[in-house]
Amino acid sequence: MNSITPSPSSLHHSNFSSPNPSQFPLKPPKTLHFFYNPTTSLHSQTQTPLLLSRRLFLPSVSGIWDALTGNNNNDPARQAVVAIRRGMHLFREGDVSGSVMEFDRAIELDPRQKAYLWQRGLSLYYLDRFEEAAEQFRIDVAQNPNDTEESIWCFLCEAQLYGVDEARRRFLEVGRDPRPVMREAYATFKDGGDPEKLVSVFSNGNDSEFFYASLYAGLYYESQRNAEGAEHHIVAASQSSYAVRSNDYMASLAKVHCSCRNWRPKDQP
Repeated sequence: MNSITPSPSSLHHSNFSSPNPSQFPLKPPKTLHFFYNPTTSLHSQTQTPLLLSRRLFLPSVSGIWDALTGNNNNDPARQAVVAIRRGMHLFREGDVSGSVMEFDRAIELDPRQKAYLWQRGLSLYYLDRFEEAAEQFRIDVAQNPNDTEESIWCFLCEAQLYGVDEARRRFLEVGRDPRPVMREAYATFKDGGDPEKLVSVFSNGNDSEFFYASLYAGLYYESQRNAEGAEHHIVAASQSSYAVRSNDYMASLAKVHCSCRNWRPKDQP
């Protein structure tokens, strides 16, 4: 769920019949440094190296299998990757149920993928299948114990199931996120902080920081069953310049969230 915008040929692709094997890199290490040109990046206000999250990479255990099988298009592992990409596309388009069908198909084709399918957990959340979603996030955090966002999403699911106090008691502790905004968001959820402070701290930050602060402030309010606060901040996130310009999967999520809740900006009928 990192805020770097992937290339058009990576996560969002319109041709699902013959994917390019080079588009499915091996699962990256927990901290992969990527030096970028600050004049062309969305993160134009910082010149420090960014840490790529695996959010920018498709689950790709099957990439190894491709190499061993000669990239056979009929291989189940390869078909699973295609199904994941199709599911991501459907989610971006607002077809949440369809996305889960594709993610489940990917698991049927290649059961190894389940441990990496954070996308499936997000889709399950919007279908109110909170127990399955929480299980998905817990499985995934077991594979990557430094994933701040999945820890938060597990909390969001379990808050719906058990209430905020019990969800916080069960909170998944993870390693230090390299992004200041996500460190602050993590502390807010884990310790019961003030979501307004989260937004205030990053209101003058770069575009992605404002987006993530607003998104997670709104999600915090949703965990508290405060629909008004949730709507205010998630609509703001979905209308932010970052969400409008970015191909970030989480930018699409903010828009899907508003659609699922029938929220729209106050100036729209």
